[in-house]
Amino acid sequence: MNRRSKGKEGENLAAQFLEKKGYSILERNYRFDRGEIDLVAKEGQELVFVEVKSRHSQQYGAPEESVTPAKEAQLKKVAEGYLYEHNIEDQSCRFDIVTITYQRGAPVLRLIPNAFLA
Repeated sequence: MNRRSKGKEGENLAAQFLEKKGYSILERNYRFDRGEIDLVAKEGQELVFVEVKSRHSQQYGAPEESVTPAKEAQLKKVAEGYLYEHNIEDQSCRFDIVTITYQRGAPVLRLIPNAFLA
C-alpha cells in the first residue's frame, strides 16, 4: 500500500471513530492555499479541525510528535481560510489529533482533544 492509500485509510478510520464519538464530519481533506486539514467536524457547538497521524511502527516516535510547531502554524492558517471561505464568525473552534498505531496489524485509535491552542 502506498503512502497516499495509507493516508486515505487512516482518514476513513478516523472519521468513523469520531462519528462513533458523536462528531459530525463536515469535510475531508479541506485545502486552502498550500495547506490541508484532514477532517473538519462539529462536536456539539464547536467546530473541530482534525489532524490524523498514523504510524506502523514506533521507529520515528509517536504519531502526535510529528505535529510540530510549524505544522500547527500551517493548520491554523488553513483553519482561518476555512472560516473565511465559509463566512463563519464568532465560532468556537479547536484542534484535535487522532492518532493511529498498529498492533499486530490492527489499528488502535486515540483522540487528543484540544491538542494545541487555536
